[in-house]
Amino acid sequence: MVNYFSSDFKLGILGGGQLGRMLLSETQKFDVFTSVLESSIDAPCAAIANNFVIGDIKNYDDVYNFGKSVAVLTIEIEHVNIDALLQLEKEGLPIYPQPSVLQIIQNKGLQKDFYRDNNIATANYKRFTDLDSLKSADLVFPFIWKSELFGYDGSGVKKVTSISDLDLLPNVACIIEDIIPFKNELAVIVARNSNGDIKSYPVVEMEFNSDTNQVEYVLCPARISDSVANKAQNIAVHVANAFEHVGLLAVELFLTDDDSVMVNEVAPRPHNSGHYSIEASFTNQFEQHLRAILNLPLGNTDSMLAAVMVNLVGAADNFGSVCYENMADILDINGVTPHIYGKKVTKPFRKMGHVTIVDSDINTARATAELVKNTIRVISDS
Repeated sequence: MVNYFSSDFKLGILGGGQLGRMLLSETQKFDVFTSVLESSIDAPCAAIANNFVIGDIKNYDDVYNFGKSVAVLTIEIEHVNIDALLQLEKEGLPIYPQPSVLQIIQNKGLQKDFYRDNNIATANYKRFTDLDSLKSADLVFPFIWKSELFGYDGSGVKKVTSISDLDLLPNVACIIEDIIPFKNELAVIVARNSNGDIKSYPVVEMEFNSDTNQVEYVLCPARISDSVANKAQNIAVHVANAFEHVGLLAVELFLTDDDSVMVNEVAPRPHNSGHYSIEASFTNQFEQHLRAILNLPLGNTDSMLAAVMVNLVGAADNFGSVCYENMADILDINGVTPHIYGKKVTKPFRKMGHVTIVDSDINTARATAELVKNTIRVISDS
């Protein structure tokens, strides 16, 4: 086995946001030297990475040159320059998740084609090259519109209810999907290493803000039957194996009114739906990602306690230096752990941190989470 720990081994991470910052907590725990590529010196990873490199993760030269300086390369966000990764892989650099997997996942049209070709249940869809081709199609309203590229955190997704809504859409390649009548949105985190060893975390339940389409709460375990939970985990494992994915894969799912489970989309990295695991799981998702990409034994994915995660986002109409109002009040509540992402400036609905609440009972944790959400405010200090 490669001596990753307290050695000259260098792990590279493309992206220096909050996901990278939480991954660095695990690399530091194991004393793995980590180098991060990101465009802003104010990025959450900048102050704590062993080596922080200024560069654009979407730029071929920046990614290629960075990759030549590390022994293994991973990502914290999938919107990276694939051509550079393919060339680095051709030259022998281990890259996880694999560039071929990222190439499919970062394009929602290719991702949907992959589900169709692998008999994975998903919403019916159509692909369009631009807005004109969409407008000229025989459309049935309403439907969900998604940009093929660069959608993230609820952006690049719109519900289209009438022909007039089309004029509000950008002129980009896109897909449209049938609206699925679902009663729950679920997610399963799956870890897979290059040996093909695979483990899945418990199914979580996600509650979204109806205005921003951002996740507000993540509940683990999901309040569903054992049979539905088994079905969701089996589907998630099937998706990861179909991709032959190495690393962490977050599989987002719809639970329909008749208890069918359908894949919505996936993220090839640690994910918001797995943040609860830092406090609640025997092995948190960030340590598990590290284990997977280094082909180490995968850790125990069981939960020690029930947990609910609350996203902390910037208050509407607040711009400027950030202030976390009423932090002391939430710290006075049992089972509450805040995570602040190191972003100095708040903007409306910008993800600034999260809070995890653990308890022996999921419903008690959910009630406490609502209290936390209604107490703490992310505002500007001006």
